[in-house]
Amino acid sequence: MSARTTAAGAALALAFSTVLGACAGRAGPAPTSRASTPAPTTATATPSTSTTTAPATPTWPSAPTTSATPSTVGPPVAAPSGPAVAPPPGALAPLAFRLFPTTDAWNTRVDGAAVDPASGTLLSSIGTDGHLHMDFGADWDGGPFGIPYTVVGAGQPQVAVSFDYADESDPGPYPIPADAPIEGGANADGDRHVLVVDSSTHRLYELYDARRLANGSWHAGSGAVFDLDAGTTRPAGWTSADAAGLPILPGLVRYEEVAAGHIDHAIRFTVASTRKAYVAPARHWASSSTDPSLPPMGMRVRLNAGFDLSGYPPQARVILQAMKSYGMIVADNGSSWYVSGTPDARWSDEQLNTLKNVPGSAFEVVAMGAVTTG
Repeated sequence: MSARTTAAGAALALAFSTVLGACAGRAGPAPTSRASTPAPTTATATPSTSTTTAPATPTWPSAPTTSATPSTVGPPVAAPSGPAVAPPPGALAPLAFRLFPTTDAWNTRVDGAAVDPASGTLLSSIGTDGHLHMDFGADWDGGPFGIPYTVVGAGQPQVAVSFDYADESDPGPYPIPADAPIEGGANADGDRHVLVVDSSTHRLYELYDARRLANGSWHAGSGAVFDLDAGTTRPAGWTSADAAGLPILPGLVRYEEVAAGHIDHAIRFTVASTRKAYVAPARHWASSSTDPSLPPMGMRVRLNAGFDLSGYPPQARVILQAMKSYGMIVADNGSSWYVSGTPDARWSDEQLNTLKNVPGSAFEVVAMGAVTTG
């Protein structure tokens, strides 16, 4: 898909069984065009399975100081129990179950994994002098921004969905509410993702460039359905609602996780330029470049173990620890070092903005296995 550009929208609070997320927005550069390359694939092993050790730990900028560093991550999130209740205004409902098994790539720790031999070259192509940017928060242009999702139950009607890339999309019908939140809002011209979780079947439905038609059906660029009790794998060479052929929701930073004090999965992020290649768990590329210095889709980076978190405020510190433990996965072409999350009025934008002090040089590429190239 393209670099995401969203416009802020107000969050909608509904009951858990039919929760609608906030319409998302973003601050950042204009989007790049979407590379829509169905992938004829040939898998080639690369030497990046080597167990080379990381270089000496550099000295990074000091952690920021804030005028009033909060002592808590944010308002606590209670575990769901009893009848479903509406979330606070400007918030998405928490998910009542884990997304994918603990053995899935998204939920696998990489803090003990080897560093890829090409780590330095790959990071240089992304930009070691660039900095993290949280592409979500509480207030941009008047409301929460990020990638929203909605949760539906067994009674949600299924609707027809047509696709531009039907040969790489999972056919409908999908249980999409008529007023499902679209990333960026109904009039957005960005990626317009729609994410729907069916809590009764544990299925995740995701659309790219989604638009509701006058007859009640939906049209999208592409779409994918994932069994949340199974795993993320799609057919080799297939896209999804994301350029890398990956699910989006499992990689989003969600408020309830940060409020609980830990994120137990890898995080989705974008880079400006990728190559015509992918590495597991990705299944699709979105580039015409074969430059080996560029990252393949699915490449994972992690924050260096020696990076000092002590000066960061609580919300930022939880996110940084996840970047050390689980890392971040390249999922789309977009602005480099932009990190994806959900819109929620309870985010502290002041705390999230401290992450702009974290440079690309503080990361390392986790050793990759076989890379599929085109």
